[in-house]
Amino acid sequence: MSRPDPYAALRFPAYRWFISGRAFYVLAMQMQTVAVSWQIYQRLAGTPHQAALALGYIGLVQVLPILLFSIPAGHVVDRFDRRLVLMATQLAIGFCSMLLLFISKLHAHVTTFYAVLFLVGTARAFIAPAVNAYYTVLVPREVLPNAATWNSTIFELTSMTGPALGGVIVASQGADTAYAVNLGFVAVSFTLFVLAVPRAPVALDRSPLTWSSLLNGVRFVFNTRLLLAMMCLDLFAVLLGGATALLPIYAHQILHGGATDFGLLRAAPSVGAVGMALITMRLRPWTQAGRTILWAVLGFGIATIVFGVSHWLWLSLLALVATGACDNVSVVIRQTLTQMITPNEMRGRVSSVSFIFISCSNELGAFESGATAALLGPIGSVVLGGVGTMAVVGAARWLFPELDRVGRLTDLKPAEIQRDTVVELREKSPAV
Repeated sequence: MSRPDPYAALRFPAYRWFISGRAFYVLAMQMQTVAVSWQIYQRLAGTPHQAALALGYIGLVQVLPILLFSIPAGHVVDRFDRRLVLMATQLAIGFCSMLLLFISKLHAHVTTFYAVLFLVGTARAFIAPAVNAYYTVLVPREVLPNAATWNSTIFELTSMTGPALGGVIVASQGADTAYAVNLGFVAVSFTLFVLAVPRAPVALDRSPLTWSSLLNGVRFVFNTRLLLAMMCLDLFAVLLGGATALLPIYAHQILHGGATDFGLLRAAPSVGAVGMALITMRLRPWTQAGRTILWAVLGFGIATIVFGVSHWLWLSLLALVATGACDNVSVVIRQTLTQMITPNEMRGRVSSVSFIFISCSNELGAFESGATAALLGPIGSVVLGGVGTMAVVGAARWLFPELDRVGRLTDLKPAEIQRDTVVELREKSPAV
């Protein structure tokens, strides 16, 4: 049996343009997160209780529009040209970068930043399903696992360099410069997405817009237990175990550092993720993917606890590197499984449901961390979250025993949609 080609997806020009555009977009978002988080924290550092809550609100204000608009966004992605959706959302993100620069120069009230972040969350509700559905038509089906690995690798690489670069810029030049650089990166991202032309015409869903068709993605996920299991595992594990929202507090109060140390802490998980991706893409596909993801999430919880109790920068960085490595394994398995079993005409809506799960775990996890830190302190919040993540693994194995039976992801086939149910509901539902 020949060894897998680690660069299979990159041999397709359209995919190279696409992944490059996504890289600049993620760089912009990571730098923006560092700039906004540090700017808000510095304004409220004199009142630790308010500072912890304020950092949690950054996640909450971005997840609300995702919960509101992701389902309609998925339907838009399935009905219209996905590349045009990507370009439109980049224009919206660029506009938000301009607003952040403007209100930063005016020294506007903290609540003004939250208003702009709500707009950012609205744009992200459309970007996520468009990205996850579009790259699948840029490469052949047999290359999708490799493309999913490269998606994760590039995302983590930019998530590693973005916070570090953002921390350096904020520390040396201020947040205003970081927002200006964000705007330039978004412009590059827009240009690269324009160049990412699909290999063949994409079959879109031209059925009438009804409540039933709008909810087909939700129905598909909840009728496919394996997919639901993967999403629930990711949701509750990261929701409880995520500690990134508290990194400004850890950098300043516990590790006694500044903006540069904060940027390094933000980048550390991505170092582990990139390292793990570079290893796994050269290996044969996992023969027991279900058990692998359970072990990965368990490792994520253990590493989170180590980070929570650490008072040394080097140990904190190593623990965060370990969380990134474990998370990369989980992300690649989940993304590959989702694309393998989802029909193309449903990928926008299914991706939107997946993004709701991911956003709830990340942004609501950030709010949960901030809220519990206000009650228990940052160390208590992170340690309790790590223990909760470990408990989630046991619960997932008990509730979804089919996870243990998942073998090679490349052997999975697209799941059948319950078409009779869809048609029946479509006939009963008025167009909207």
